[in-house]
Amino acid sequence: MKYCNAEEVLPRHLLAEIQKYVQGVQIYVPKRTGSRLGWGERNGQRMQLYQRNKQIRIEFRTGITIEELMCSYHLGYESIRKIVYRRS
Repeated sequence: MKYCNAEEVLPRHLLAEIQKYVQGVQIYVPKRTGSRLGWGERNGQRMQLYQRNKQIRIEFRTGITIEELMCSYHLGYESIRKIVYRRS
């Protein structure tokens, strides 16, 4: 969350209107509905996990065991099992 001074970003008339309700305190102005990004969309983490899981499924289908995948990807048995048996 970015902090900015209201005097620097708001028109005087709007600032005067807001000061009728609050003065000398910080207020939070949320983003518009629908403009919020989902988890991992900004930094690419979601796509990285999608690609990793896709590669795990491919390797499992070619005959690599869950135990070998656990060692390769440093994940637990249940995590690998969920990835390879998930319908997608």
